[in-house]
Amino acid sequence: MFDEIRFNKIERLPNYVFAEVNAIKMEARRNGQDIIDFSMGNPDGKTPQHIIDKLCESANKDKTHGYSVSQGIYKLRVACANWYKNKYNVDIDPESEIVATMGSKEGFVHLTTAIINPGDVAIVPDPAYPIHTQAFIIAGGNVVKMPLKYGDDLFLDEEAFFRDLETAYEESIPKPKYIVVNFPHNPTTAVVNLSFYEKLVKIAKEKRFYIISDIAYAELAFDSYKTPSIFQIKDAKDVAVELYTLSKTYNMAGWRVGFMCGNKKLITALKKIKSWFDYGMFTPIQVAATIALEGDQNCVLENIQKYKKRRDVLVESFCNAGWQIQSPAASMFVWAKIPEFAKDMGSLEFSKELLKKANVAVSPGSGFGTAGNEYVRIALIENENRIRQAARNIKIYLKDLK
Repeated sequence: MFDEIRFNKIERLPNYVFAEVNAIKMEARRNGQDIIDFSMGNPDGKTPQHIIDKLCESANKDKTHGYSVSQGIYKLRVACANWYKNKYNVDIDPESEIVATMGSKEGFVHLTTAIINPGDVAIVPDPAYPIHTQAFIIAGGNVVKMPLKYGDDLFLDEEAFFRDLETAYEESIPKPKYIVVNFPHNPTTAVVNLSFYEKLVKIAKEKRFYIISDIAYAELAFDSYKTPSIFQIKDAKDVAVELYTLSKTYNMAGWRVGFMCGNKKLITALKKIKSWFDYGMFTPIQVAATIALEGDQNCVLENIQKYKKRRDVLVESFCNAGWQIQSPAASMFVWAKIPEFAKDMGSLEFSKELLKKANVAVSPGSGFGTAGNEYVRIALIENENRIRQAARNIKIYLKDLK
């Protein structure tokens, strides 16, 4: 009898491609093998001490252990607004245009849960961070994929993007209500200039759809590149919300702190549904997050330099090992095309073989969508010595593979 009961929503979700690589990785570690792990975007550094100290100070107070506020404490929301003002010279109302979230993923999923009606359509570029697609499926909506194209410099091909967006919009029945953009992009590391958002906002107003922008890696930009925000475009709040997280910038991934801001209608929907789901983050975490955003930012500059150095060492050493890789302008990842003589393996098989024979773990690009099958994503979460060791291992593996 119970075998006949179906969980339709769960059945719409695909199998988790990364699970196969994770299983091999854990088995190898149980067998005592030293795995150099680039597979997950999980920062390896400690949260800056002044943020930890503020957490402890707040947690030692008697009145900080009760229920908090699902929208986020007011001081944190003010700090989020100040972050936008300082970085982008953009005004955000902390009362009606900001919600503190438990990391950007939670905010994204709860937003889609609040705003998606059965059958609603969202446009999501391919490849994509998995939750950017699956959140709409979980919420009962549908997704139209469009290819994400970029040049050798890893800047988005704007002409191709808007041409493909027009096609995706016109061919969709019903018409899409939402589009997801994520720059610096995970997994491809593609970046955009402000002109991109100017065009996108104009089209969104003409076609009457909302934009959900995820800028989780905004601060991790290198050389002369600076990540823009959609809200630098006049009246973008009419059609857009934007997400940011403290996870990467401040090494606070496990703390689960982020925020969403922008369009009042969408923010109101997120506030309302969160009021039913949770009572907000533990107050001391919110207090510490306020200090992270408003305190000494030298820790951010140090993090940027750390990832830049790792990027440089990885690209150089892997290229010397026989694997030609493009150098990203931003994010904590490298999006590496599988070597030409191995591309027929596909990303999953290549990732498994790299793990088994070179003791190097990466994320198969197919886990981010069909357009990623010729790539793997490499997270810059190992130190420079470990990166060089990985390159030595890979050099031996690639030589044998030829």
